[in-house]
Amino acid sequence: MGCMARGRLRIYLGAAPGVGKTYAMLAEAHRRQVRGTDVVVGFVEHHNRQLTADLIAGLESVPRRELTHRGAVFTEMDLDAVLARRPAVALVDELAHTNVPGSRNAKRWQDVEELLSAGIDVVSTVNIQHLESLGDVVEGITGVRQRETVPDAVVRRADQIELVDMSPQALRRRLAHGNVYAPEKIDAARANYFRLGNLTALRELALLWTADRVDEYLQRYREEQGIKGTWQARERIVVGLTGGPEGATLIRRAARIAAKGSGGEILAVHISRSDGLTGSGSPQALIEQRALVESLGGSFHTVLGDDPAAALLDFARGVNATQIVLGSSRRRAWQYIYGPGVSATVTRDSGDIDVHIVTHEHAAKGRGRIPIRKVTDLGRTRTVAGWLIGVAGPPLLAVLLTAVHGLGLSTDMLLFLSLTVCAALIGGLFPAIASALVGSTALNYYFTPPVHTFTISQPENILAVGIFTAVGIAVASVVDLAARRTHQAARSQAEAQTLSALAGTVLRGAPTGDSLLTVLLDQVRETFQQDSAALLERADEHSPWRTAACAGPYPPERPEVSDVDVPVGGELALVLRGRVLPAEDRRLLGAFAAQAAVLLERRRLAGEAAAARREAEGNRIRTALLAAVSHDLRTPLAGIKAAVTSLRADDVEWDEADEAELLAGIEAGADRLDHLINNLLDMSRLQTGTVTPLIQETDLDEVVPFALGGVPLNAVKLDVPESLPMIHADAGLLERSLANLIENAVKYSPDGVKVLVKAGALYPPDSPGRVELRVVDRGPGVPEEAKERIFAPFQRYGDAPRGAGVGLGLAVARGFVEAMGGTVAAEDTPGGGLTMVVTLPAVDLPDANFPEKPQQPPNRKAEPV
Repeated sequence: MGCMARGRLRIYLGAAPGVGKTYAMLAEAHRRQVRGTDVVVGFVEHHNRQLTADLIAGLESVPRRELTHRGAVFTEMDLDAVLARRPAVALVDELAHTNVPGSRNAKRWQDVEELLSAGIDVVSTVNIQHLESLGDVVEGITGVRQRETVPDAVVRRADQIELVDMSPQALRRRLAHGNVYAPEKIDAARANYFRLGNLTALRELALLWTADRVDEYLQRYREEQGIKGTWQARERIVVGLTGGPEGATLIRRAARIAAKGSGGEILAVHISRSDGLTGSGSPQALIEQRALVESLGGSFHTVLGDDPAAALLDFARGVNATQIVLGSSRRRAWQYIYGPGVSATVTRDSGDIDVHIVTHEHAAKGRGRIPIRKVTDLGRTRTVAGWLIGVAGPPLLAVLLTAVHGLGLSTDMLLFLSLTVCAALIGGLFPAIASALVGSTALNYYFTPPVHTFTISQPENILAVGIFTAVGIAVASVVDLAARRTHQAARSQAEAQTLSALAGTVLRGAPTGDSLLTVLLDQVRETFQQDSAALLERADEHSPWRTAACAGPYPPERPEVSDVDVPVGGELALVLRGRVLPAEDRRLLGAFAAQAAVLLERRRLAGEAAAARREAEGNRIRTALLAAVSHDLRTPLAGIKAAVTSLRADDVEWDEADEAELLAGIEAGADRLDHLINNLLDMSRLQTGTVTPLIQETDLDEVVPFALGGVPLNAVKLDVPESLPMIHADAGLLERSLANLIENAVKYSPDGVKVLVKAGALYPPDSPGRVELRVVDRGPGVPEEAKERIFAPFQRYGDAPRGAGVGLGLAVARGFVEAMGGTVAAEDTPGGGLTMVVTLPAVDLPDANFPEKPQQPPNRKAEPV
């Protein structure tokens, strides 16, 4: 029996909730059903949308499985039932959904994988924000971290991905008409997640992601079919960069070509030689060109290859490029004797890829390669020793050989050649050339017949002396070249280590942009032995320079007064004061300058992001405040107004009991209004940073009873020993904080179950003592992922009724306690419920004033009420 064929997966992808993914999936199911396909609904949620519910009603649905979690009943897809039913196609909505604990799999996409493995085709839906790789991007756009995600690989493996697209304006209209969320959620959604900018960015993200998947499918098809030619389904323009000054011109020309069509893509590529030592082009120019191409929406690539033309064409064909942009050669006319050049070769071998040759001002003016030092800096001692060996060595060797009457011309020549090699190793090229010339002269005079004359009688001796001179010079050149290569390799290694240290310093540096820039500039000073360094910036070429960051005493304030300046574009410059640097050091300094520019831009972006977050938070708070004023504050006012109107009515006679009841209602409404307004004012003080606690030594057992004024008398059980140490706190702020925590606990506790308020002393080793107070309730509790969220302003967890407060109590409580140097945290109550843990610093008292044993809770576990 053969293996069971795997089912096919079709995914409807959307940019945001409400674009119509589920509707499209159900419409597809109806079309398949009409064609006779066995289709069932494994799990589809209609979210109270009537049109969606109508479509579900026309399809067979597999009964869901009920699961109980934290006392509540939830329904999930019954995976076993779907497998047993074994339809041809199963509809499974919300691919990224997290299953209720107790399910077979933690995530719904894992359920889908089982269905596919069983040979069942699946149609599912997912939003772009739920893709795992895009979590950080979506959070940066919306400010909301998606907790339910699906691995990209699961979606990529889908046999079909269909984008359900809708313009942001149309989606907001659909939201306003009540077709997405319930009416009470519309205003908040439009003001937060469904802002026009958010939807536009998410839509672009979905379109780009889908386009990339289309490219993958196309590439896979071409590989399977063995298609080598270019399919011009999308304009892809490859720009060949050498690191020369013409690079920016080529990139801008490619951008103009791409702008003429829709969806054009720019790919800049630099071919680097594999030997690592003979690369052409300026590293600083390549850094600037990379920044330029990325600012224009393109991408930068580096490819290794000893044949630049072949490597460039291989890259272009690999990315299915339609056009190549190259610059006119910078070769001079005589240099074409070495070959036709990269541009001509690429044009000849490009096949069906169009090649644009762009002229520029540097054409035919020479390559302008990066200068390398022709003479190795060996130090004064080695240079002097080399010259002594090269000039004085041959005469001394001649005298020595004359004393022993020579060893034969060939042997003598080898000895003089050895002396030349020695001079090259010690002193470099020029001492070795001198050694070869002096040695040939000594050979001629002392050992070539007739001796003691500069005349050579035998032709073979003339040839021998000539060969000796040529070989000596050649050997000297080769040895010196090897020494220079070694020097270059050592320098490259040193530069690599310096750049690695630079990257490590930045990555391990302080989190603020200012600190990172200071660390970087300090490293520049140390690396290049400068007195001071500064990063200067200006708005444009006509504006004055200003110092963005500096290190060291008396940093330069303008490039003109510095000893070294490295421009980064037209508006930034890295300037040094101390000593003038050689050209080879300036190349490395360019990398520092580029990194400094990146850090400065990062600092700007961080500042803009922080401002945007503050503005978004302010907008959110203003929206919530508006909702609070429009409903939660108006509700008690309406009750007060109704009671006062009734009391003042002339046509009704109220008895004493009714009048007392109306007055009690007025008093309760006024108290509730006073509580709400106090919380709003307290939150405003916390937001503006104007809370200044008056810290004094305070007895906790004296403060807690005053915090019970807002709850029924028998709703709380106190366990606050009088033997507790005193605490550092503001009694008024502490009372307000505890009152909010206790009122919140009483509100959620079941009827007849008291809230426990107990306290104990903590004695952490080698730390100041602290006092811990726990407010324990037996309510429904809060999931782990929501324990921090409930402390945010205007948060009401679960099904808290409207009018139960504006959701500021816990935020105010935590804010006040933290202002006093304490903490507030939420924990699960053993057996069910929520425990609020308040920790405050204890007064340092002599040991005799503390209890002999720590008060409960030593293990931070609350006992059942």
